Amino acid sequence: MLADIAARLATAEDAEGIAVLSRDLIEQGLPWRWRPARILKAMRQPNVNVAVVGPKGAPVAFGIMEYQEEDAHLLLFAVAEEHQRKGLGSGLLAWLEEVARAAGARKIEVEARRQNEAARCFYNEHGYHEWAVERGMYRPTVDGVHLEKWLRPASSESRSDA
Repeated sequence: MLADIAARLATAEDAEGIAVLSRDLIEQGLPWRWRPARILKAMRQPNVNVAVVGPKGAPVAFGIMEYQEEDAHLLLFAVAEEHQRKGLGSGLLAWLEEVARAAGARKIEVEARRQNEAARCFYNEHGYHEWAVERGMYRPTVDGVHLEKWLRPASSESRSDA
């Protein structure tokens, strides 16, 4: 069951909270790259939206989606640990997917650490399929998995290695 969420576009007040969630939940054990300045830069990009759930300045979930020529790329997505498994992530992902559909995206691509079974299961449960494993994606000893979800029927150029 999806949580009744109030997703909104992030504001500058949310940048610090998003960066901290990224550092603690996504980038743990890796160099911290998504610092507040990078989050703010992403917010200013015309082909990126940064969505959050939670009060201004204290987001409890966020997603950063980049829109490419025909596809969307979910760059970062996290839900604070105390809010996980309550439907919040599912609701926010559905919101982001709807925006991607409205923008005309054919599919959404996302990556996860290979050992992050919770994230991989979450995306699989929401219709994403894994199409490649990339050794050393995050650093020499941390492999990644590429996932995608088609929002409209795949054309003849779709991957045959899925």
